[in-house]
Amino acid sequence: MDNFEAVETNSDNHVGGWVTTTDSIKLWVDVHGRGRPIIFIHGWSMSSLFWRRQIDLSDQFQIITIDLRGHGRSQSVLRGNTIPRYARDVREVLRALRVQNGLLAGWSMGGSVVLDYWQQYGADKLSGLAIIESCPAPMLEAPWNTHRFSGMDTETMKIDVERIRAARKSHGEMFINNMFMDGHAPSHAMKWMLEEYLKTTDQTAMTIYEDYLQRDYTSTLPTITVPTLAINGRSKHMCFGPSTGRYVAGTIPDSRFVILDKSGHLPFYEEAGLFNDAIAHFANNLA
Repeated sequence: MDNFEAVETNSDNHVGGWVTTTDSIKLWVDVHGRGRPIIFIHGWSMSSLFWRRQIDLSDQFQIITIDLRGHGRSQSVLRGNTIPRYARDVREVLRALRVQNGLLAGWSMGGSVVLDYWQQYGADKLSGLAIIESCPAPMLEAPWNTHRFSGMDTETMKIDVERIRAARKSHGEMFINNMFMDGHAPSHAMKWMLEEYLKTTDQTAMTIYEDYLQRDYTSTLPTITVPTLAINGRSKHMCFGPSTGRYVAGTIPDSRFVILDKSGHLPFYEEAGLFNDAIAHFANNLA
């Protein structure tokens, strides 16, 4: 593995360490198992720990998780907090790990990172994509768009983002609760999820959030030429759900669509077994 500084291992099946980007930022990366690589990209103000229930897949695949810059254990910096730079960071990690024929999977904002990766690099190092509970154009007014910023103008969006900045911890608690099917996070989950949420500094969190909200990848979807899996939950709380998932899957030429009915914005956590089965089945059928 080129340019990967291994510094930690917790089993014979795991190595964790740093990849330094071309603009000198240290990103934390964990690698579990061997086989076809599946690369999981987390959402806004989250971290690679959110994929802890996907490590079970490492008995069949090589599971790669990345803390995006400014998130989790990765270096926190004021520069480069844009979706295109995050996508470039992902490609630099894949190059450092010599990944080939990978499945690149992104959750929520991470789905936008996946779509930007495709926009910049196409199928380089990849055989497939997975878009998990992700909206390709948060502020676009459209019948399928359930994002709460849908149809919002830029000035109102900035005011709303500033409210989040001013009450970051209480917003994090509300945000995490709403990600669950019933609108309430179990106490053990709230504890570690809130800790991860607050590792992202206010400035980094708000900078990347504004950037993400204003991106529109709807024109990118029909250009995707590799098999793509869309997975969505179904909840009255914070969940993009079936309407967004059907739009994403229906716009990508070679796509599959899975709804996990007993989860909200966290299908990979609330219904980990079914989620992992869907991912494994899809990955095993890639060329």
